Amino acid sequence: MYLFLGQETVVSTRDIIGVFDLDKTSTSAETKRFLSASQKQGRIVDVSPGELPTSFVVCERGGVSRVYLSQISAGTLKKRITEY
Repeated sequence: MYLFLGQETVVSTRDIIGVFDLDKTSTSAETKRFLSASQKQGRIVDVSPGELPTSFVVCERGGVSRVYLSQISAGTLKKRITEY
């Protein structure tokens, strides 16, 4: 199954490691370090250009991880995953 993240971006649910609420998790120092390191390594993909991202999805495929910033709420994304 695939999950739509926004801006014509879909990922396989098999590749998803986690779906996180950006507002709730970005207060953690560990999350800030993770997102900063991901940005420096070029692993952040913003699928919410012109919009304020509200969630991020961590995916791994072939040993390469990506962090997708999405304007779709974490709750909605999680609900879409579990509906099927």
